[in-house]
Amino acid sequence: MEPNPLSIILVKSDSKGDRLLFRYPYAADARNEAGHQSRRRNPYALTITEDLLQTPPPQTSNICKGHLTGFSDEVLSTLFAVKPELCERKFELKVNDVRFVGHPTLLSDSIILTNIVFALHATASHSIVKCYYDLSKRLGVALRHEERRCGYLSQETKTMVMAHDEVSARPEGEKADDADTPFDLILQRSTLARNLKSVYDDLISTGLVHVRVNRWIEVSFCLPQKVHQFYKKDFIIEPESIHRCLQSLRPYHGLLLLVESNELLDHMHPDASPALVRLIRMYSPLKSLQTLAADADLTLSQMFQLAGHLLYWAKATVIYPLCESNVYVIAPDAPTHVNSPLTERFSEHFPGMNLLQVMSDFSLPTSISQKMNPLNHPQHQKQLVQMIVWMLQHRLLLQLHTYVYFMPTASGPSLPQDGLGRQHSHSLHHSSTRDGSYQSTPDEQLSISVGGLMGGRAPSESDLSSNISDDVLVTPGNKLNGLPIQTSGSLVSTDNEVSFVNVLEEEKSSLVREELLADFSDEERTAILKIPAAANPEDLLLLAQLCRMGYLRGCHHLEEIMYLENIRRSQLLQLLDKFRDVLVTCETEDPAIALFYSHSYT
Repeated sequence: MEPNPLSIILVKSDSKGDRLLFRYPYAADARNEAGHQSRRRNPYALTITEDLLQTPPPQTSNICKGHLTGFSDEVLSTLFAVKPELCERKFELKVNDVRFVGHPTLLSDSIILTNIVFALHATASHSIVKCYYDLSKRLGVALRHEERRCGYLSQETKTMVMAHDEVSARPEGEKADDADTPFDLILQRSTLARNLKSVYDDLISTGLVHVRVNRWIEVSFCLPQKVHQFYKKDFIIEPESIHRCLQSLRPYHGLLLLVESNELLDHMHPDASPALVRLIRMYSPLKSLQTLAADADLTLSQMFQLAGHLLYWAKATVIYPLCESNVYVIAPDAPTHVNSPLTERFSEHFPGMNLLQVMSDFSLPTSISQKMNPLNHPQHQKQLVQMIVWMLQHRLLLQLHTYVYFMPTASGPSLPQDGLGRQHSHSLHHSSTRDGSYQSTPDEQLSISVGGLMGGRAPSESDLSSNISDDVLVTPGNKLNGLPIQTSGSLVSTDNEVSFVNVLEEEKSSLVREELLADFSDEERTAILKIPAAANPEDLLLLAQLCRMGYLRGCHHLEEIMYLENIRRSQLLQLLDKFRDVLVTCETEDPAIALFYSHSYT
């Protein structure tokens, strides 16, 4: 599936008839026709009598070395100068292995018709065809605006027609000796032809189009199937994949610019969105989208829209904000051969460092904290983070997240009851503007200061505590999950009363455990109650809640659970350690981010 166009064609139709005004490229087709005529004029050519019983094979290909061939100007003008009834709608025509896509546009008083057509490979996907149709429509709208404003298209049409007539009026001998075609003269005299040539060249080279029609109307266009091939030519990202990534975007995600922020600001137009300018100035790979929105004075909805814009135009990618707990590994499709062009670029960016040697440190899943040595100079730690950012920008590293599975028995968990879990998860995903959520940024946040890179803060006592209160006062109203709890604060003086209180506490604890595990099967309850940590109602409550909400089915990684349930990482890690007999963990990539890697199964 090739996203590059084969040709761009401009056709007009008015009261004087249909005519192909300009096509690009045109040199290959002209040489083929000239060579064909010269071969036919050879007087010594041998004529082979064909078998009348066998029909000659039809021409099955109109593509030669990536260019359109085999169509004369008259044929193309007849095909693309459609009736007025077919204007202002999608035009698509397939001939052999070529697919033509355009948007016929009516100009003044429904008399003049113009059609900018792109010739594509017939195997082009629906999304590629849709993108080229959108570009043809944008160019047609710009031409219609300029025609109504100053008659721009009429002037350019006269210039192109005069060039055609001038070449056709030349003597026969002069035509054979002169290598110029009408399109050479048109490129010299017509600004519209040069604009169309620029559009074609930009689509072939980068996939980004920035053209100003008549030096007045700016047309910007991005071909995502082409622009995202900056690190691997054969890898095509469809717009549908980008939309799926945007739908999976959460406030705890972060942005990673693929170009320098200063370079991006320099190439922005003076009338660019002020919100986008503030976002780029406040950008940091250490910040989550929620933190970045607060720093740039944006709402989360604006933040998601701007992030989608940068993502679509391949100016940024989605990551989890850099912190010490992040685990990275070499991407499966990363180039590891010695002659890779990235090796030289890496050495230019980081003098004295070897890319392959740095990548070898991540052959196995490795966290940033494992690579940091507190005895090293802060400048060395800062350089380490910069190298990780560079490798993430070039898709050399892949971040792994921890997913948890609840496996109480050898056959796995019983069929879950999804009602409450789905409703709760759905509400949390759509209420991402939760105030006071201290988990919008990672616990182990990195910070780069003037002196270099400083490690994250040391875990405080609150990191090791539970969100559920540990100090329940002795009052008649003390309850956990609707059941009364007797705490150790009740002090009695006699031995009989002490034993009575202990029995009462055990009975109530048993009632609490039965209530918390009411939704579980008998086998699952038995497996959970065998674990010593199940004697703690708070740990058991947290485990039951996570199971009931569907977080322990391998669909939510730890960072997502931390954000949705406002739980600290230390609390989750403690829970995994206490219930390791029934909880299984695995490390894999985030599906929202894996879309931008060629090995992705999505």
